Amino acid sequence: MSPIEGLAAALVLVNVALVALRSVWNYPFALVAVTLYAFVFFEAKLYSDMLLQGFFFALNLYGWAAWTRARDEGGVPVRWMTGRARRGWALATIAAWAGWSFAMDRYTDAVAPWIDGAIAMLSITAQWLLARRRVESWFLWILVDLIAVPLFAARGLYATSAVYVVLLGLSIDGLIQWRRAAATGRVAL
Repeated sequence: MSPIEGLAAALVLVNVALVALRSVWNYPFALVAVTLYAFVFFEAKLYSDMLLQGFFFALNLYGWAAWTRARDEGGVPVRWMTGRARRGWALATIAAWAGWSFAMDRYTDAVAPWIDGAIAMLSITAQWLLARRRVESWFLWILVDLIAVPLFAARGLYATSAVYVVLLGLSIDGLIQWRRAAATGRVAL
């Protein structure tokens, strides 16, 4: 494990724990973590995950601004998506995964373009829904974690794989917390 991977892993754990608690302070930790992970994934030839970090950086800036505005207006509400929205996001995610993974398989030397592409496209959808404060984001994060653990371990990224095991637990907790918040109408502080 490189020192960069270790630091990035620690920052991700702090970030996700704060997200599960619906704290706006998750965002500074996320911005540093994704920057460091871009370097880690480049070295591991996991290009989809490397490029994903740039997307995460931009979306974390958006989420930080959105959560701060909502907090200033009385709290960060947590809600469920409509059935129609779920279907639309599912179809878009599947289409993006197929197109992205095909391109990574065909045009790069990526080691696991289809699995890595699944992680990337599911993560994009999950992060977008998280920034919009939708409960469903946690179901997607759980799926991402289940796929990522064996991939990262196979690439020798043991600290990152271990982080994703912890993230799985945090994602389950986040789902429980956000389901309660959506049911009771509670908002984040």
